[in-house]
Amino acid sequence: MNLIDTVHESLWADRADRIESGELDSAIVAILAGVDPLASTATVRNVVAEVKARIDGLGPLHGLAMDPLVAEIMVNGDGSVWIEREGRLTLTDVRLDEHETLDLIRRLASRVGRTIDLRSPAIDVRLVDGSRLHAVIPPIAIDGPSVTIRRFVAKAISLSELASTSQSEVLQRAVRSGETILVAGATSSGKTTLLNALGAELDPDLRVVTIEDSAELQLPGRHVVRLETRPPTETTSEATIRDLVRHALRMRPDRIICGEMRGTEALDLIQAMNTGHRGSMSTVHANTPADVLRRVETMMLLAASDLPLGAIREQLVSCIDLIVMMAKKPDGSRGVVSLARVARNADGSWAPNTVSMNGQGAQ
Repeated sequence: MNLIDTVHESLWADRADRIESGELDSAIVAILAGVDPLASTATVRNVVAEVKARIDGLGPLHGLAMDPLVAEIMVNGDGSVWIEREGRLTLTDVRLDEHETLDLIRRLASRVGRTIDLRSPAIDVRLVDGSRLHAVIPPIAIDGPSVTIRRFVAKAISLSELASTSQSEVLQRAVRSGETILVAGATSSGKTTLLNALGAELDPDLRVVTIEDSAELQLPGRHVVRLETRPPTETTSEATIRDLVRHALRMRPDRIICGEMRGTEALDLIQAMNTGHRGSMSTVHANTPADVLRRVETMMLLAASDLPLGAIREQLVSCIDLIVMMAKKPDGSRGVVSLARVARNADGSWAPNTVSMNGQGAQ
């Protein structure tokens, strides 16, 4: 555990309910003095800034943000506040009225140069600490303004925490040998967490370009370039996932990691994988390996409806090596539930449902 994590957890364990926003600096400094009494002035400044970035600015949600195990904070239109902690949803005692919720949304959005109003009643932005804010307000939020904050979790999660020993070995070999991997599952099933863990298995000297809507990947390599989409504004043009894929291809990547494949960018990614960029990774929302292939196939057709279906399937079977299915388990944990390899039929043909399920012992 690094110094910032240690101070954050101590802050929660010792004084969470008694520390107001204005007292954070002195509380952090006091805890740091006990943890590392020889810390330099620069280290103290850095720890104070990093811990405050995780906690401060959330107003009435400040107390919930103090807990480093809270992964998501959700404010509903009726003012109720829910959290996800260690995989379980819990209704808290905190309640916000409509004015407080709107003030929170606008304050957080303004910190990253965004606005939300009747013309643009929804936003999806990355906050200063790396957390992701999604907010909607009336008229599209019928019952009142709603906020979802997916917290940035600094602690790195290893493959061994997400997969069995045999699955981890398969995944490690796949990453290191340059296989193309798609991670699939439902919303909040741990897809991005696994993508982070897979990225940590890459050679640290490889040039890796990441592409995301809201930057969540935190790869430990020494040669990582992070790209993030940008919505259009009155003064700036839009930068889509597809735009960023095309930029990435001009940046001499050894690996491209796309946070989520969900639109026409699938065509560019699959074509890139087939023309010298093997070993790339992405996530897809899907329930089964066959659904993964059907979804990617559909996305490619959206980008190029004139392409023969056979040609699209040929590209898919040529470049996708491994499909990893993630799921949220009954105890609230998230992990790998199965592995699948894409395969051809015996006669050389191929169809989206031709996958070889090999779960614990994929070859």
